[in-house]
Amino acid sequence: RFSLLLLNLEEYYFEQHTANHIINKGCKDERKFRGSLKICSKSIIFEPDDNIKAIIKIPLRDCISIKAPEDNEASNPFTRDKSGRISVLCSQVFLIKERNVIAPYKTVRGRTEHLFQLDVAGKVGDVVQTLHQLYRASCLDKMGDQAAMITAILQSRLARTSFDKNRFQSISETLHMECKAEMVTPLVTNPGHVCVTDANLYFQPLNGYPKPVVQITLQNVRRIYKRRHGLMPLGLEVFCTENDLCSDIYLKFYNYQDRDEVYFLIATYIENHIAEHTAESYMLQWQRGHISNYQYLLHLNNLADRSCNDLSQYPVFPWIIADYSSSVLDLTKPETFRDLSKPVGALNKERLDRLLTRYQEMPEPKFMYGSHYSSPGYVLFYLVRVAPEYMLCLQNGKFDHADRMFNSIAETWKNCLDGATDFKELIPEFYENDPSFLVNSLKLDLGKRQGGKIVEDVELPPWASGPGDFLQKSQEALESQYVSEHLHEWIDLIFGYKQKGSEAVAAHNVFHPLTYEGGVDLNSIMDPNEKVALLTQILEFGQTPKQLFTTPHPQRIIRRLKSLSRTSSHSISISESPVSPNEESFEDLTEESITLAWNNIAKLKLDKQYKIHKEAITGIAVTSNGSSVFTTSQDSTLKMFSKESKTIQRSVSFSNMALSSCLILPGDTTVISSSWDNHIYFYSVAFGRQQDILMGHDDAVSKICWRDGRLYSASWDSTVKVWHCVPGETLSSKKHHFELLAELEHDVSVNTIDLNAANTMLASGTKDGTISVWDVIAATALHQCFFLLFLLFAFFFYTDSRHLLSTGEDCCFKVIDVQTGMLISSVATDEPQRCFKWDGNTILSGSQSGELLIWDLLGGKVIERIKGHTGAVMSMWMNEQCSSVITGGEDKQIMFWKLQY
Repeated sequence: RFSLLLLNLEEYYFEQHTANHIINKGCKDERKFRGSLKICSKSIIFEPDDNIKAIIKIPLRDCISIKAPEDNEASNPFTRDKSGRISVLCSQVFLIKERNVIAPYKTVRGRTEHLFQLDVAGKVGDVVQTLHQLYRASCLDKMGDQAAMITAILQSRLARTSFDKNRFQSISETLHMECKAEMVTPLVTNPGHVCVTDANLYFQPLNGYPKPVVQITLQNVRRIYKRRHGLMPLGLEVFCTENDLCSDIYLKFYNYQDRDEVYFLIATYIENHIAEHTAESYMLQWQRGHISNYQYLLHLNNLADRSCNDLSQYPVFPWIIADYSSSVLDLTKPETFRDLSKPVGALNKERLDRLLTRYQEMPEPKFMYGSHYSSPGYVLFYLVRVAPEYMLCLQNGKFDHADRMFNSIAETWKNCLDGATDFKELIPEFYENDPSFLVNSLKLDLGKRQGGKIVEDVELPPWASGPGDFLQKSQEALESQYVSEHLHEWIDLIFGYKQKGSEAVAAHNVFHPLTYEGGVDLNSIMDPNEKVALLTQILEFGQTPKQLFTTPHPQRIIRRLKSLSRTSSHSISISESPVSPNEESFEDLTEESITLAWNNIAKLKLDKQYKIHKEAITGIAVTSNGSSVFTTSQDSTLKMFSKESKTIQRSVSFSNMALSSCLILPGDTTVISSSWDNHIYFYSVAFGRQQDILMGHDDAVSKICWRDGRLYSASWDSTVKVWHCVPGETLSSKKHHFELLAELEHDVSVNTIDLNAANTMLASGTKDGTISVWDVIAATALHQCFFLLFLLFAFFFYTDSRHLLSTGEDCCFKVIDVQTGMLISSVATDEPQRCFKWDGNTILSGSQSGELLIWDLLGGKVIERIKGHTGAVMSMWMNEQCSSVITGGEDKQIMFWKLQY
C-alpha cells in the first residue's frame, strides 16, 4: 500500500526497517502491530502488514521528541523484548488508507506518543541519529536551508554506497560508467546509482524501492531524449517502444556531464540499430499521412520535453470540439470545431479584450494570462478518478472542492471559454482508448456539489452514448479533415514560431516569463531560499514546451478522395466532374503501376551497358516510344543511340565545349542541348542537323527545362531565363523564334533548376547552396532557403508540388516544404549523391562512387546498394511507369536498368 506518493513534494524515502508499532505500552491492552517503519527526509511512515489498519505518517516538523527510551534493561541480553525501541512524541499525525480505502488523509491533532520496536535492535542508534539530523533540517525556517541540508544528507548516503555489481545480468558485462542519479516518476523522485555496461542500463534505488534494481536492455531501446527537469538540463528519458506515451525509465542526474555521458553511451549503442527521429522527419511523415494527427502530436510533445513522468511538463493536446450540446456530432461543419489558430484565452473576444486592457497597463515583464494551459493541477484535474493518490500528494492529502472537480465536459469547456483564469488545454487521454478517467470505478468519495449532487462519473455531451463512444468520437474529430487542415496553426502556437516574441504578442499567446525555457537561470540565483521558492512556483504553475519550429509550420497534405460515395456533402455531381469515370480509372491504373514499381525498386537489375562517349555523360533524353536515347557529354558531343540495333546512329558536336544537359521536345522531332559555351542548341532529328542556336547567356548554361512551349535555362551567369519558343516547323523561315519572358537574377552561378507539375513554380539551386523557389507567372521569388551547402547537384519537386528534395556536396538529402521554405527533413549520406529520382518516400540515387542506392526517406536509411558505374553517376532518366531506368556515368558509359518483379 505504501508508495512514494505518500511523501511530500521534494521529499526522499531513505530506508525501511521491519518493526512493531506498540500501542498502550505497559497497559493490560498493550498491542503490537507488525509492519515496516520508513525513514523519509521530512516524515516517519509506518505501514502495518494488516491492510485494514491505517498507514501512519508523522511529519518531522511536528515532532516534539525522538529518542530511544532510556531503559537500563535495554542493553541486558536477558530482556531483549524491551530493546530496539524508538519513541516519537508528536503534536500531529496523519492516518492514510484506513480500511485500505483511498480517501483524504485523516488528521489527528494533539500530543501523542508512538512507540516502534525494530526487529534489529542494533540499528536503533543509527536510526535515531538519522531522524535527529532530518528533524533539525525540517525545523529550519527557510525552505532553501531545509533543502540544502537534506541534499547534503542524501549525497553523503549516496557517497557511502555504490552499485552492487552482483546485480549485472551477466558476469561478462563490461562496465562503461557509474554515477549517482534519481529515477523520476510523477511528483516524486527516487535517488540511487546508475550503471551503463556494454549491454544494459541499470538503476539501483538507494532504498531498494520499488525493486532492488531496474534494468533496461540497450538492444531494446528505440528512443532516447535529453530532458529539462526542474528547469535544468539534467534529465534523460529512455523508451523501448516507438509510439508509446510512457517511457521505460526517466532519470535525473546531479550534473549535466553525467547525463550527457550516459546519453552518449546509449545513443552510440543504438545508432546502428535505429534512425534518430527529428521534429522535421516526423513532420514529413505527418504531411504525407504516414502517421496520424494523434501520433504526430505525441512525437512533438516528446521532442519538446513533455513527459508523462513530469506533471509540470505533461504532454499537451488541443481542445478540438466546440459543440457539447447537440445530440449528433457533425464533423462536416466547421462550427463544430474550435478555432485552432487561437490559444484558449483568445477564443472568447470579450474576455480577451479585458485581458488585453490589463496587459497594456501592466509594467514589464508583461503577460496576458495569469495561469498556464498545462500544469500539474490541470493534469490531475482530468485524471483524479484514476490517479487519486497523485491528487492527494499534490494537495497535501485533500481532494479539491466538489464544485471545482472535473464534473462535466461541457462545463469544463464553458469555463475554459468564460473563466477569468482558466485557459487549460487537454491531455492525450482524451484521444486514446481507455475511458477509465471519465468513470469513478474506484468509488471514490469526491464530495457533494452545492446542489447536493454527489460527484460520480464525468457528465458527457448528448452526442456520446457512453465514455467509450465519447473517446471514439473525439478521436474521429482529431483525425478529421478540418483538423488535418488546421492543426499546423495550433502547432505554431504551442511548439512553433508563435510561441515567443512579437508573433506571440500578435497571436495573443503570451504567458508568464517564468514558464518559458530560458526564462530564468537558476544557476545565477545564489540565495537558496529564493531558488527553492522560484522553482516551486514554476513547477506548480506549469511550463511552456521547448520551441521546436521558428518558421510557420507547413499544412498537412489532404488527399482529395476521388470516390464520390466517400466525399460526403462536399462531393460534386458527375456532370460537373472534370474527369470522366474512364479517365479516372485509367489514372488510377497508372498510379497503381507506379506505386508497384516503387515498392519493388530494390529489384532493379542491370540489363545492358555501352561505352558511347569519350568523357563523362551529362544528360539523357529518350523518345516517347523508348527506341532512341540521346545523350550529352563533356566531350562536347550529342549522340543518338538506338536500343534496337544497339548502335550509335548520330553523333554531332556543336562546339569544342562540354554539353551540360539535353531534352527532347514533344513529338520527338527536336532535341535541345545546353553548352558550356553559353549557348543552347536545337537539333532536328528528322533532318539530322543543327537547326538553331539561342545565344541567351553570358556564361555556361548548366541546365534546361521545357514545358508548354516555354524553355527555362539556368546559367553560371547567375540568371535563370524563361523563353517563349515558337518551333521552326511552324514558320516559313524554319528558324525558332525566341521571346525572353522573364529573367530571374541570383547572386552566384545557378547549377540546376526544376519545375513543379503545374508549371507555376520553379526552383533554382546555386553554387553556394542557396535554393530559391520562384512564382513563374509573376517571376518573383517566393522563398529563399540558405542551407550552406558547398554545391548543389540536383533537386526535384514531388508530384504534389509541396516538397522539394535536394542533394549536394555536403552529403545530405534535404526535404524542403515549398509553401513555407522550411527544411523538414535531412538524411545524411556517406558520400555525395550526384543525381536521383524519388516518389516522395523512396529515393533512387546515383552516387559519387558509381553505385545506385535505394533510400527509405522517412526511415533515413539505405535499403539497397546496387553496383553500377566505375565512376560517379552523373545523370539519370526514368520512364513514366518508373519501371525502366537509364544512367550515365563518369566512366563514359550508359547503363540500362529494368525492374525484375
